[in-house]
Amino acid sequence: MIDLHGFGDQLLQGAVVTLELALCSLLVGLVLGLLGASAKLSSISVIRWIAHGYTTLIRGIPELLTVLIIYFGATSVLMAIASLFGYEEYIEVGAFAAGVTALGLTFGAYATEVFRGALQSIPKGQHEAAVALGMGTVRKFYRIILPQVWRIALPGLGNLFLVLLKDTALVSVVGLDDIMRKANIAVSSTKEAFLFYLVAAFMYLALTIVSMVLVSYMEKRASRGLARG
Repeated sequence: MIDLHGFGDQLLQGAVVTLELALCSLLVGLVLGLLGASAKLSSISVIRWIAHGYTTLIRGIPELLTVLIIYFGATSVLMAIASLFGYEEYIEVGAFAAGVTALGLTFGAYATEVFRGALQSIPKGQHEAAVALGMGTVRKFYRIILPQVWRIALPGLGNLFLVLLKDTALVSVVGLDDIMRKANIAVSSTKEAFLFYLVAAFMYLALTIVSMVLVSYMEKRASRGLARG
């Protein structure tokens, strides 16, 4: 039995925080990715430029810098806005909120390209058939386009989520009590770096394996009708 010197529960708590951060960032990233892809395919040039600027900027900056800029920069921005209304008390953005924002923005920038490719792969006949059936734009999107986009984009999104899951470790630098921070605290207390970093590695590996299994199941479920065809 491995002796974790009483830090086992702390590491499990860190795993819960890591998973919560990854899932919240995933939700934000999926929304941003779908909006970004739609913007890039828009007929309005200004919207296309904004979407291109977003993906270029976020994909060109290391994730760690994005976390730091949002964590420290958001505090300054909020303080500046609050001061305009006479509010002078210190406002601090939490590590979890900063992490969700930074990782969500990053995931969304890469997901934009995945969704864009999926949207462009839908045959024009699908759009024309939906219009012929009298479907409006919103109904057509949710009933006809989105299910097909989801099936096509899912493998790419699954790979992006696995990267996102490991990138959550970056948020530990701003004080989030995730797996990495809990491991660092344990190392500082016990001086057994190899043991706790190895345990942290196995915890990330376990989360990754579970995620891969779930993504594989979702891919099979999304393609079940196609497989019968």
